[in-house]
Amino acid sequence: QVELVESGGGLVQAGGSLRLSCAASGRRFSGYVMGWFRQAPGKEREFVAGISWSYGNRLYSDSVKGRFTISRDNAKNSVYLQMNSLKSEDTAVYYCALSTLVLVTTDSLRYNYWGQGTQVTVSS
Repeated sequence: QVELVESGGGLVQAGGSLRLSCAASGRRFSGYVMGWFRQAPGKEREFVAGISWSYGNRLYSDSVKGRFTISRDNAKNSVYLQMNSLKSEDTAVYYCALSTLVLVTTDSLRYNYWGQGTQVTVSS
């Protein structure tokens, strides 16, 4: 049984920063892609960022490129999302996800495991 647990969400003012963490447990994660998605009220879940096992493949959505940075610590089976220059439109529930693919994909259907989500609220 795979478990992904997110932490680090909260309330922040526009222009501020937050760092999300996701810890994975339950199996070996060697070679797998880790990603972050988000879902705002009334909207579909959207891809935010993804990173391959070897760090060589990172992908960001256009809306967060230059502001967010994804990283991972394979020894700790963890992935992080550093979010800077936050905007009100970044408000959403953020989900950590794991894909058994080798290269990062933006397709949520290709991610096999999901966390419960952590709320990020940016006040303007």
